[in-house]
Amino acid sequence: MRTYEKTHPWLTFRLDLRRVPAHLWVRLGECQSKCQHISNVPLKVATASRLYQLFLAKGSLGSAAIEGNTLTEEEVVRHLEGRLALPPSREYLAREVDNIVSLCQEVTDQIAGGQALVLSRWRIQDINRRILKDIPVEPGVIPGEIRKTTVGVARYRGAPAEDCEHLLDRLCSWIESPELNPKDEDVRLAFAILKAIIAHLYFEWIHPFGDGNGRTGRMIEFSLLVASGVPAPAAHLMSNHYNLTRDEYDRQLDAASRSGGDVIPFIDYAVRGLLDGLREPLHMIWQQQWDIAWRDFLYEHSAFRDKDSEVARRQRALILDLSTTEKATPMKAIPELTPRLSRLYATVSERTLSRDLAVLEREKLIENTGAGYRARKEVILAFRPPTAGALSRTSGAADDAP
Repeated sequence: MRTYEKTHPWLTFRLDLRRVPAHLWVRLGECQSKCQHISNVPLKVATASRLYQLFLAKGSLGSAAIEGNTLTEEEVVRHLEGRLALPPSREYLAREVDNIVSLCQEVTDQIAGGQALVLSRWRIQDINRRILKDIPVEPGVIPGEIRKTTVGVARYRGAPAEDCEHLLDRLCSWIESPELNPKDEDVRLAFAILKAIIAHLYFEWIHPFGDGNGRTGRMIEFSLLVASGVPAPAAHLMSNHYNLTRDEYDRQLDAASRSGGDVIPFIDYAVRGLLDGLREPLHMIWQQQWDIAWRDFLYEHSAFRDKDSEVARRQRALILDLSTTEKATPMKAIPELTPRLSRLYATVSERTLSRDLAVLEREKLIENTGAGYRARKEVILAFRPPTAGALSRTSGAADDAP
């Protein structure tokens, strides 16, 4: 009998799928569906780049912030864009983020290049070494080396040092086993999410390094998600969720071991966070698709199709620029809404603007709400439920997106 079997009996490397409740399978299926939607949607290059940078910043900062990094999300975005200057006393904070970003990008590039990413003890040690590269660590800690002493976080104590190599090898074998890698393509991504969360949890239980265990565990989770086909922006959402719910994250980790190894509550907590997080990138994607479809609709609309007169161009510009805001705009404020409208209506009377608005209202492209005029973009949502309100006026529009 190894020492950990007495001190950490919950490290069983088993998962009874019969105990997974129905609601958790439903959430895993919804996460899979949303990830597939993100993977297959066409985006403008600028939108895709902004989406990737935003969630790279959220994920890398989330993982570092749990360990005490005090950079803000805005500062991380500026740093990734090369626009952040930090005083020497805070430069190590940016290096922490850089180490995580470098690993994330390497994993993404490897998968994109067709390389297989197999989890092994050597790979985990390399992750820890690079996570801690050029940043301050406690005396005696050697980045990438399995610890030889006892470590812990709050009340929790990591597995016995003499068993850490064995436990990491068992974890890697289990993660690559058929039990967690079904051949059925219909459930591949759902199981990938399940597997990544379990790997993260078990790694934190083992706690094999003198420092950087949290960041290493979250990087393992990210790597497994990307390697299994989860799009990179979505794979960053877990770390962001753990950071946003930091106290609950610590409580769930502690409760999982104290319950004798019941992993289901932690998985449920992580999946809930992923599902909530997926709504933000989907909203950004859906918003762009809606805007593109709306512009195409206007250019093909009978009021503007094959018409190139000054009046038609002005009215089309009016409806396009009204579409840039969800708020109703009073008539007097319309010329100040955009520089283009300011130029177009600077040399004409207010009556001209009133006539243009009347034409667009007659074509049912805008409506006067009493507080002002708004574009009726929702008219192109072909299968909107009859009882739904105008989605352009709701903050929860993304929840109705496919």
